[in-house]
Amino acid sequence: MPNLSTPSADGIARTTAALAQVHNYLHADPSAADVLPLLGELLDKDTGVPILLGDILRNAARLIAAQTSAENDEVRRILAGLREAAQEATDWHILHWDIQRLRRSAFETAG
Repeated sequence: MPNLSTPSADGIARTTAALAQVHNYLHADPSAADVLPLLGELLDKDTGVPILLGDILRNAARLIAAQTSAENDEVRRILAGLREAAQEATDWHILHWDIQRLRRSAFETAG
């Protein structure tokens, strides 16, 4: 059963700060050997950012649709945008396998 504790704004800020740290780290030109494991975690097919972000956006749209009293064209467009973004984010899960192949390929060639 998933943890049902309410996330805090501070917790979300720490999460985005960790992503910003990866962003900044990549600008320092580390070795691919150091970067590929990080990408593997970020793009994991089950728990990576694309899957989680897609689920978050999809669930947010569902909750807003169920709880909003302002059913109008603008709200419908926004909800459609959230659902479309959720699908696009989830589609990025295929990068998991690309990273796995890259890890094998890059180190087979180098080794």
